[in-house]
Amino acid sequence: MRFGVFYELQLPKPWNEGDEHRLFHEALDQVVLADRLGFDYAWEVEHHFLDEYSHSSAPEVFLACAAGRTERIRLGHGIRQVIPNYNHPARTAEGLATLDLVSNGRVDFGIGEGATRLELGGFGIPAKEKRAMSLEAAEQIANMMTLDPYPGFEGGYFSMPCRNVLPKPLQKPHPPMWIACTNRDTIRVAARNGLGALAFSFVDPDEAKTWSEIYYDIIRSDECVPLGHSVNANIAMVSSFSLHHDRAEAIRRGHEGFEFFGYALRALVTHDTVPGRTRLWQEYQESRGNRTEEVIEASRNPSYQAAGIGTPDDMRAHLAEYQSAGVDQIIFMQQAGRNRHEHICESLQLFADEVMEPFAAQVESRERAKAEELAPFVEAAMARKQCMAPLEDEDIPIVRASVKQVEVNRGDARG
Repeated sequence: MRFGVFYELQLPKPWNEGDEHRLFHEALDQVVLADRLGFDYAWEVEHHFLDEYSHSSAPEVFLACAAGRTERIRLGHGIRQVIPNYNHPARTAEGLATLDLVSNGRVDFGIGEGATRLELGGFGIPAKEKRAMSLEAAEQIANMMTLDPYPGFEGGYFSMPCRNVLPKPLQKPHPPMWIACTNRDTIRVAARNGLGALAFSFVDPDEAKTWSEIYYDIIRSDECVPLGHSVNANIAMVSSFSLHHDRAEAIRRGHEGFEFFGYALRALVTHDTVPGRTRLWQEYQESRGNRTEEVIEASRNPSYQAAGIGTPDDMRAHLAEYQSAGVDQIIFMQQAGRNRHEHICESLQLFADEVMEPFAAQVESRERAKAEELAPFVEAAMARKQCMAPLEDEDIPIVRASVKQVEVNRGDARG
């Protein structure tokens, strides 16, 4: 099993001068630490206008900075908003390829569409068409990264003439592609399109097993027709994260932030919002009561399941269940609410010291066995894909100059 860290860049109010500056630099320091400790992925979201919940509106900048400060950890857009209203597909392709080059081929490309009226309405995106818009754009982004030149496209939601989209990524044919998933329906969408599933929902091991079975059954079926130019057969699931040798202390350090994450996400979808005047943290505090102490008391029950917040032993049991369920990667959501930077770093260190090694030691053999088992199904899926045909040289359109060249007869030239 592989492990990742995950960033929404949450900043509950009240805000003080310098808070955003501190937030970004602490997150970057955590990615650097995760890289040194042997974590596999750092995932960064893209959201817009979501006060308190996410200040990560330019993940390409954050990930580029992380690329310059790390050596091994993979850098994941989890996700990039690919609908043209957010980011023109050519600009996404150019940014991905540039990041892939400067990071020495460490980029993963998760696609998404947005869920809140704040985002969709801010960019004039019709909610009922957002999935079709995102899938159309993502397929063309993959084409732009692989075709020389890109032949052009006339689609339902955007059009572009023939151009050579540069640079091209280091990874061939392009960085691995993923899609954000929140339920069984989107798990099916991921598998049918040959995309890795970034399961951004907190589900128990039984439901995780069901999602994994749905996903891999489709990967093995004739329903799988790759959106990109490769199949990325992987399921990654997010988990809360706070570790300490004292379970009660782990809960005190991490549970409030984890719970706020879910509260804020639900509120932004279900509650009216006044831009710039949110009260998410205050409302959450008013509604939760003495919840942390209640969870600590419940944790004394022998049947308590830690779900990512607890002792190293709790975490080992938690991960073993998800590994058995068929999950390929656990992404830890540790930067949430008002969780403190030093506690996050201590948890990352404790995980690396006492939990990671036995799971990491199995990665190569498990992935090799999975790749061998899926190889014929992936080959069949790729054969079903109808690829955009490259242009023959004589069919590449000439882009006429904007100013006609005037030939000057040297004999008539005057000084």
